[in-house]
Amino acid sequence: MASGDTQSAYDFSFPSIVGGELQLSDYQGKVILLVNTASMCGYTPQYTGLQKLWEDHQDEGLVVLGVPSGDFGGQEYADDAAIQEFCEVNFDVDFPMTSKTEVTGADAHPFFKWAVQELGADNAPNWNFHKYLIGRNGNLVTSFDTRVKPGDDEVIAAIRAELSGG
Repeated sequence: MASGDTQSAYDFSFPSIVGGELQLSDYQGKVILLVNTASMCGYTPQYTGLQKLWEDHQDEGLVVLGVPSGDFGGQEYADDAAIQEFCEVNFDVDFPMTSKTEVTGADAHPFFKWAVQELGADNAPNWNFHKYLIGRNGNLVTSFDTRVKPGDDEVIAAIRAELSGG
């Protein structure tokens, strides 16, 4: 599908960290918090908050989706198995994760190019742990930059608003 024809986040898929394809359309009707992550970053402790969001709100329809990337400072392992092990051992992460993915530049995954097109260049990832909130209809709602933690009031309020129908 040409990028100009894309209507929602459901038009994208990512290679899964555990193999196969992770289709965003599989989460149709759910609220998605998609986050570009990194294992060796000063913001890596945000995994704790992401896991808590997942545990607290998955029954209400929230999906937290981690997208490991080495785009910023090369702060991600090269191997998917090492990324998965790091996340599980250090943060008990059990939310879905993609294979290591480029999120910026000419080789950025098409989702990230689309997100910037939809929300504007000031909503592009500028570092690890940039967060995109996707509503139940597959449309981008907003983004939160790296410094905004998963448990911050603005993130919780936006998630709750989407979970309750936007």
